[in-house]
Amino acid sequence: MLELLKKRRTQYALGRNVTLAENAIDQLIRDGIRNSPSPFNSQSSRAIILFGEESQKFWNLVKDEVRPLVAPEMLEGSMTKISSFSAGIGTVLFFEDQQTVRDLQAEWPIFADQFPDWSEHSGGMAQYVVWTLLANHNIGASLQHYNPIVDAKVAAAWDVPSSWRLRAQMPFGSNEQPLPEKTFIPDELRFRTHR
Repeated sequence: MLELLKKRRTQYALGRNVTLAENAIDQLIRDGIRNSPSPFNSQSSRAIILFGEESQKFWNLVKDEVRPLVAPEMLEGSMTKISSFSAGIGTVLFFEDQQTVRDLQAEWPIFADQFPDWSEHSGGMAQYVVWTLLANHNIGASLQHYNPIVDAKVAAAWDVPSSWRLRAQMPFGSNEQPLPEKTFIPDELRFRTHR
């Protein structure tokens, strides 16, 4: 299992040389999210899976929304980075269903303040599971956050239910460059064990 986790890395150099069929990737993503843990088995994570032209459409939308917000001297670099995400074969848009959160808050008022945080935990685990499953099939990916600046356009373009809150975007495709060695901060800064 640890070797599987080590394969999950950020890949910005994406391509379209993926051998796994789109329907198999789609099922892999669905299965990953379906089997991710959630508080009270709430299953609050939602996803829109985009392939081909639909994925391109999303990243073009991102460019349109980012362009007026970026300083002129940074525009070319920003557009190049966004283009690297659209160079892959697809994108997963991850959402958390806020109606599910509100229903849990009403049912369990003692935990009401915690459910928004727990929903974020659930969404993070779903994202990590999907990313790891893709990596296990030699499909590169990264996790991006162009929300909330694209939320309204995404909702209109893909008829997103109003209770779905966009949390992250995961472009994926073939690994077109080797992944760099991962570095770690010293354990003393991260861990404490008491016996």
